[in-house]
This record gives sequence, structure tokens and C-alpha cells, in this order.
Amino acid sequence: MMSSSPYGFSCYPVPKKVLWKEGTDCCSWDGVTCNMQTGHVIGLDLGCSMLYGTLHSNSTLFSLQHLQKLDLSSNDFNRSVISSSFGQFLHLTHLNLTSSNFAGQVPPEISHLSRLVSLDLSSNSEELMLEPISFDKLAQNLTQLRELYLGGVNMSLVVPSSLMNLSSSLSSLQLWYSGLKGELPGLLGNLTQLIELGLADSQLVGQIPFSFGKLKQLEYLDLGYNNFIGPIPDVFINQTQLAWLDLSGNSFLGKILNAFFNLAQLTSLDLTNNRFDGQIPDSFSNLTQLTLLDLSNNRFDGQISFSFRNLKKLDILRLSFNNFCDKISDGFFNLKQLSWFDLSNNRFDGQIPNGFFNLIQLIFLDLSHNILIGRIPSQISRLSGLNSLLLSNNQLIGSIPSQISRLSGLNSLDLSHNLLNGTIRSTLFSMPSLQALFLHNNLLYGQIIFKLEQLRALMLSSNDKLTGNISSVICELKFLEILDLSNNGFSGFIPQCLGNFSDGLLVLHLGANNLHGNIPSIYSEENSLRYLNFNGNQLKGVIPPSIINCVNLEFLDLGNNMIDDTFPSFLETLPQLEVVVLRSNKLHGSLKGPTVKDSFSKLQIFDLSNNSLSGPLPTEYFNNFKAMMSVDEDMDYFSQFQIALTTLDLSCNKFTGKIPESLGKLKSLIQLNLSHNSLICYIQPSLGNLTNLESLDLTSNLIAGRIPPQLVDLTFLQVLNLLYNQLEGPIPQGKQFNTFENGSYEGNLGLCGFPLQAKCNKGEGKQQPPSNFKKEDSMFEEGFGWKAVAMGYGCGFVFGVSIGYVVFRARKPAWFLKMVEDSAHQNAKRLRRKNAPRNGGRRY
Repeated sequence: MMSSSPYGFSCYPVPKKVLWKEGTDCCSWDGVTCNMQTGHVIGLDLGCSMLYGTLHSNSTLFSLQHLQKLDLSSNDFNRSVISSSFGQFLHLTHLNLTSSNFAGQVPPEISHLSRLVSLDLSSNSEELMLEPISFDKLAQNLTQLRELYLGGVNMSLVVPSSLMNLSSSLSSLQLWYSGLKGELPGLLGNLTQLIELGLADSQLVGQIPFSFGKLKQLEYLDLGYNNFIGPIPDVFINQTQLAWLDLSGNSFLGKILNAFFNLAQLTSLDLTNNRFDGQIPDSFSNLTQLTLLDLSNNRFDGQISFSFRNLKKLDILRLSFNNFCDKISDGFFNLKQLSWFDLSNNRFDGQIPNGFFNLIQLIFLDLSHNILIGRIPSQISRLSGLNSLLLSNNQLIGSIPSQISRLSGLNSLDLSHNLLNGTIRSTLFSMPSLQALFLHNNLLYGQIIFKLEQLRALMLSSNDKLTGNISSVICELKFLEILDLSNNGFSGFIPQCLGNFSDGLLVLHLGANNLHGNIPSIYSEENSLRYLNFNGNQLKGVIPPSIINCVNLEFLDLGNNMIDDTFPSFLETLPQLEVVVLRSNKLHGSLKGPTVKDSFSKLQIFDLSNNSLSGPLPTEYFNNFKAMMSVDEDMDYFSQFQIALTTLDLSCNKFTGKIPESLGKLKSLIQLNLSHNSLICYIQPSLGNLTNLESLDLTSNLIAGRIPPQLVDLTFLQVLNLLYNQLEGPIPQGKQFNTFENGSYEGNLGLCGFPLQAKCNKGEGKQQPPSNFKKEDSMFEEGFGWKAVAMGYGCGFVFGVSIGYVVFRARKPAWFLKMVEDSAHQNAKRLRRKNAPRNGGRRY
């Protein structure tokens, strides 16, 4: 049964079926086309109609035997299989099932549709698969096919040579994310009318062959995001009709030379994310029809050729992340149609040329991460259409020109990491469309006024000279998602309204200022806060229990204040917490253990150091730290960063009793610090299970007995501090223990053996009690700085929130900007691929 659903649509949903009325002629219904002579339904368009559920084989749909065109795209069929009953539509010429959440095997019965001209199965569930037998039948029987879209269909078992059997009449072929491997077969040969070959993200491996075979009707060529290697062959020289060429995301290398000089009709050329080097050849001047040129993320170098001055139709030009140098060429300023211009992350120097301000069509301008000097020109106001102006990480000086405030459409302004100085003008905070403002790491000073009603991200951290109170006017920024005023000289109280002013606020960072008073209560139960940082102020009082309203909170840092309270056990109720930092306050009393099931199950950083907490170590909490217990062998790139500083720091308190054996369960721990307490008895042999441990500090306790030999298996251990305890007997030998010097053992008079001068006698030292833990076959100084922890934690947090924020905190905005821009660029590219010309607009 199918029903309406609000989910899974890439277009504006129009539930056509709801408008159908029984008792009326169905040929008049929206989306229905009939043969006016026979009355048979020959066309059915239910695209983007909010259909949901499983399309069963007994559906009345399959009784429409005369259908010629069927569109079920952009619905949600809930990962159900494509019914074999589709094979009954023997008159069908167009079948569109794109973006409808189908899964399972593509039925071989699809190959029965021998009249098909267009087949689109793209952009469904990743579980949609096309097996070799089904593909071979499809290629053999669909001899009239001109459009075939299989993007996202898993074809990893299909041999690429099978593509040779496709219809020679194909005008469009798309195989995005298809998992194809091996060399691309000789498909394209003597191309005279290329229309579209989309092999994007198919993981094809090998070189582009010099002879492309029989597909002579293709006009658009997209080989992006595969694994092609080597230099560009001369296969494109004779393709004078080529209009679309995308070779991005491969491993092409070497110089381009004259590979594209004859492509005079080319409108889009994308070579991003390869390993091309050398200078851009003068032959690019022949590509006068180009509207998009993307050479970013390569190794191009030298000066920019003046040949760009001929590309007068360019709308998008991206040259970022290369090695271009010298001053910015005047040739760019002839490109009056440019709307997107990105020269970031190169080595351009000199002042910002005034010629930029003749490009009045610009919407996006990124000159960040270069070596530009001088002042920001006041003529910037001539670019009245700018949405984004990114000038960060240069050597710009002087004050921020007041003329910037005239850019009424600007929604993103990044001037961070320069040498700008002077007062931040109030006019800067009166720009009606501004949503993101980054001025951190400059020499600006003064107070700030907030009038930016649309602002979503405000970052003025590390300016060092912003002073005064934080005005309650800030609470009028109802759309704010990121607020970072850290590392300044703000004083006074935290405005109480911050506890409730914006349900959309994700990041609140006021750390490293001179704020005092109490932490404001957070009384909004609908808040979205995920990052809360007041570290390094003079806040007093208790931690407000109203923090339990922050059910999405992942990062909590209230360290380095004067909070006088017991441990806030109510934090157990926050299910998403990954980081808790309460170090260097006046916390006291004991940790009584969890009262909530699965409390702190996602915690990866727990720092209560430098307080006055007492009693035994919280064994019950350790048993709940599930995220610290597992090490994912197949973790992705972001997860590796997140786990990089998995840490437990309870140092400099008054904890007593034994080291719990259960600590050995926390296998993902990187740093363990229990120093400067009053712990007794033995070092647990179970600590030998912490095979990812890099730093172990048990300094200044009352620990006795031998050092367990199991610790020798901690092969990643770089820091070992066992100073000032009552340890005795021989020091274990081998592996990392051979690298530790005397300083690791100082103050333990009973220890002997290397690296100490004292030699051991047999049987020396007490024997530890046997451990109940099985040995597993798996792989500091006092406290530590939390800027580094924010870096390690950042990628996990911001991936789900705002990936820019913590990366900026780590002073790596280039990576953030590159990723955000590339993400937007890739989405745009996928949209372009999806909407690329399809045989004269034959789509229905």
C-alpha cells in the first residue's frame, strides 16, 4: 500500500493522486495522459507525489498495459525492491524511478522493455544493485536506448567491458557511484556528437584508452571521481563538438599541454582534485565558450596566463589550492560575467588590485590563504551583489573600511587571521543580510554593538582587545547558531538572556575572558545547544541543574573557574555528552555513581582534575563509559579525529582506595592521568589491555608492589610517569619500556633494573594479586591544555553541528573553507549532472 509521506523528496511535493476524483474521466486527472483515439492511458507522471511504502506486484498500476511513459521519481518506496512486474510494460519508452528509495536487486525483467528510450534508476538507496547477468540482458535487449542513468546503483560485480554491449544510439550514460573497477573499455572512439557520458564516482581504475569504440552519439563526457591515472591522452583533440567535460576527482598528473586546445564548443571544464602540474597553457584562450572552469586542488604553479582574458563568458572560475604565485593577473578583470571567483590557497602576493571592483557581477569572492598585503580597498563597495567576501589568512593591515557596510546583500564576511587594527565600527553591525562574521585573530579593539538581525555565526575570538560588558542586545540575534567571543577582555556578568534567547543556538563559547558572577540558567526546554564553553573566566556559584534542558549537548567545558559545588550528577541525563571538562574549580565531595541507565555512554573526554573531590574512584561510572571501551578498526576519517584524544583525567584531587580493575575495559583511552591523589595498593595488570594508551600518569600516590609486566604490551606508550609512589622490584624490560628514562621512576626507592643504577636480586618485591581480566590480543605532565582537546574532539562534533566551528578554534580555517566550499561545489555538480541536457529536453 502507498500513502502520503513528507520524507525523501528532492523537489516540491505535489500529491497529484489526492486531486483524482472517482466518477470523472481519468484522462482529465493531473499526471495522466491518454491516447485520444483509443482512450488508453499511455502516460503516468507521479513524480514527487509524496508516495510512500511498497509497490507490490498486484498493484493496479501494472494493469495499465498500454503505458508508454511512467514517472515515479522523487517518492519514498521505503527501501523496497523494484517489482518484476515492471517487465509487463512492453510499450514503455520512458521509465523514471530516480530518487525514490528503492533497494535490492534490479530485476532482470527490466530487460524485457525493448522499446525503452530512457531508463533512470539513479539516486536510490545505496543497497540498489545491478548484477552482471541482469546488466548483460539489459545491454543486449535495450537496443533503442538513448538515455541510461544508473548513478548510485551498485554495479561493483559488473565487468566494465560489458559496457561495450550498450546500444550504439546512446546519447546519455550516467554511472555515478556505481563501484565499477578496472580499465574503462574502448567506448567512445571516433566521437562526432558527444552528449553525456556520466561515469562519476564509479571507482574505475586505469588509463583512458586512446580508442573509445562505438558510442558515437555522446556529446557530454563526465568521468569525474573515478580512479583514472596517468597523463591526459590526446583523445579529446578531435572532439570539436564536446560541450561538457568533467575529469575531476581522479589521479591524472603531469602537464596539460594542448590536450583541450581544439574544444571550441566547450562550455564546462572541470579538472579539480587531480595532480596536474606546470603552468596553464596558452591554448586555453581557444575555449571562448566556457562558462565554468574548475582547476582547483591540483599542483599548477607559476604565473597565470593572460589567455584568461579571452574567456569572456566565464561565470564560475575556481583556481584554489594550487601553487600559483606572483601578483594577481590583470587578465582576470576582463571577465565581466564572473559570479564566482576563487583564488584561495595559493601564493599570490602584492596588494588587492583595484581591477577586482570592475567585476560587478561577483557574488562569491575568495582570496583567502595567500600573501596579500596592504589595506582592504574602499572600492569594495562597488561589488554590490556580493554574498560572500573571504579575505582571511593574508597580511592585510589597517582598519576595516566603513564602505563594507554598504554591501547590503553580504551574508558571509571573513577577515580573520590578518593584521587589521583599529576599532570595530558600529556600522559593521548594521548589515541587514549578514549571517556569518569572522574577525578573530586580528588586532582589533573596543566594544561591540549588535544590530545584525540575520546573523547565524559570530566569531570575534582571539582579538585580545575587545573589552567591556557583553551587551544584552546580543539576545536580539534570534537566528544565531554560532557565538564565539572567546579570548578577549570582556568583563562583567554573562547576560542572563543568553540562557533562553535563541532555540537555534548550537555553539556558545565565551571562554578566556574576565567574566564573573554565576552561570546563567538555561531554561529553554527546546534549545539546540551542542557546544557550551565558559572555560577560563571567574565564574562562581554552582553549576545550574537547568543544563539538563540541553538534551543535545555534546561538549561541556566549565574548567578554570571558581565554581564551588559537588559533582553535577544530573549531567548523567544528557544522552549525547562526549566531552565533560570541569577541571580547576572548587568541586568537592565524592562521586556516588550513576542513577541513570547508560549514563555517560558516549563520553570520550572526562576531566575533573585540579579539584577537591574525594572518596574512591567512580568505578560505576567507568563501567558505563561504553564509548571508551571499543576501538573501531574500520572507523572513518572523522571518527579517528574524534577518538584521537580519548582521555580520563582525575588528577590533583583527594581520591582514595585502589585503582579499579575495570579501568582495563576502556580500550580506546589515549591518556590516563590519576596523579596527585591518595591511591593505594597495586597497579592493576588489567591496564595492560589499554593498548591504545599513549600517556599514563600515576605520579604522587601511595601505590605499592611491582610494575606489572603486562604494561610492556602498551606499544604506543610515549609518556610514563610513576614518580613518588612506593613501587618496588624489577622494572619490566622490552618494547617501549626500553625508551623510558630515570625520570619516569623517581621517588620509588624499591625499584631496580634498567634504566636505574640499582641492580635487582631474584625474588625481590611483592607479587600482585592475580587479575580477573583476560589478556586481550588487541593492539604528562599534570593536566593538559584544552585547546588541543577541542581540536581532537572537533571533527566528530562539528560534522553533525557546524564543522567550521571547532576547526576555526584549531586555527585551520583553510581546511574548513575548502571542505565547505567543496561540499557546496560537489552538490552543485551533482545537480548539474542531474539536470544536464538530456537529448533535447526529452525528460518528462
